Amino acid sequence: MPHVNARVCSLNRGRYIVLFLSVEKLKDNYQVIVIGGGAAGLMAAGQAALSGARTLLLEKMPQPGRKVRITGKGRCNLTNVCELAAFIARFGPNGRFLRQAFGKFFSHDLVAFLGEIGVETITERGGRVFPATELAGDVVDAMLKWVTESGVHLHERSKVTRLPTDENRVVGVELSQGKSDSRQFYADTVIVATGGASYPATGSSGDGYRLAEQVGHHVIEARPALVPLETSDNTAERLQGLALKNVAVRLLVNGRKQYDETGEMMFTHFGLSGPIILTLSRRAVDGLRENHTVVVSIDLKPALDERKLDARLLRDIQTHGRRQFLSLLKGLLPVKLIPVCTDLVGISGDKPANQISAEERKRLRAWLKDFRFTVTGHRPFAEAIITAGGVSTKEIDPRTMASRLVPGLYFAGEVIDIDGDTGGYNLQAAFSTGWLAGNAAAKQALAG
Repeated sequence: MPHVNARVCSLNRGRYIVLFLSVEKLKDNYQVIVIGGGAAGLMAAGQAALSGARTLLLEKMPQPGRKVRITGKGRCNLTNVCELAAFIARFGPNGRFLRQAFGKFFSHDLVAFLGEIGVETITERGGRVFPATELAGDVVDAMLKWVTESGVHLHERSKVTRLPTDENRVVGVELSQGKSDSRQFYADTVIVATGGASYPATGSSGDGYRLAEQVGHHVIEARPALVPLETSDNTAERLQGLALKNVAVRLLVNGRKQYDETGEMMFTHFGLSGPIILTLSRRAVDGLRENHTVVVSIDLKPALDERKLDARLLRDIQTHGRRQFLSLLKGLLPVKLIPVCTDLVGISGDKPANQISAEERKRLRAWLKDFRFTVTGHRPFAEAIITAGGVSTKEIDPRTMASRLVPGLYFAGEVIDIDGDTGGYNLQAAFSTGWLAGNAAAKQALAG
């Protein structure tokens, strides 16, 4: 219970004042407070309330779920149906931290839960799961309805600035209400689910990192992840708007391969984007931060090894020997890529195909298998899908999402130092950690 201070002018008046203040403070008393109304926060709040805990959800934006509404280009890639081991591998070294959360609430549980609250789902190529309506807003609306019906008290436009503690135990939250005014809500447990620092216009602006640091947590430096990459020269700009499918991409950092995968990518006015570029971007960002040379190598013909590709080129030359080199390339490349190819391999477009030398054919073959871009930078947090970095997983109990440092404090979602590939993995992590934190926080609060 909160402490009550009042000046006693007379016995009767004093009793009146104390009673009045106690009732007002009681209104601000909760068993669980959740900070942040994104995927993790909504799930945590709903689960805590369903467990029987008096729960308050605080969202600093005018409406919860803003970032969820724009995920998957508005379609909302909810999760992925791949097996657990493969799912965890998508998060790199920190993926092991999520094993407990996924063990309690995984993709099939999420699909079942969404069905119960009225959101049917569909599974597409690559195991990606979307709402059947393909509208992210439908997911948010259904979750908000579920949260409200579960008994959660929702306060919007409520920015938390501090986590008050008593003998190192969290006792609630403090909200800013102007330049010099503040308000406190008291609670037995607090869940920080404020998101990372990506898409700050949606409310994810790093607030949770500051709150965690205030109470002694170590925060791994935040970096953009799943973010487009900027490249040198004007080659990408010449190819702006061109999307490539079924190409293999390698990321080289100081000449050593860090990543390779086959999939889709696209060229932009500033560099490279698309699913496989976004997936390798965290490694590229980290390489740039360490002042390493970062290169993206594109294999335009991954289905053909060097020998088979050379045989294909020889066959085309023999078949279309009298045609110009440009015509031969039309059977190999998208039209927009042809002038870039002729410039980079140094073969004139109007040269007859049957006059191409073995050395020129070798250059063409090498370029088709190793089309390189030097990475010079990355787009800002405003264009990053998620954040790498966050509250150290070493300081969080993976069985409950409870802080190992501050009793009564829990974390969920992107505020934690976990980030996965594109494909539904990150939203599942948010839902799973939110589910675990909400249930665990409520259990602790109800146990007294």
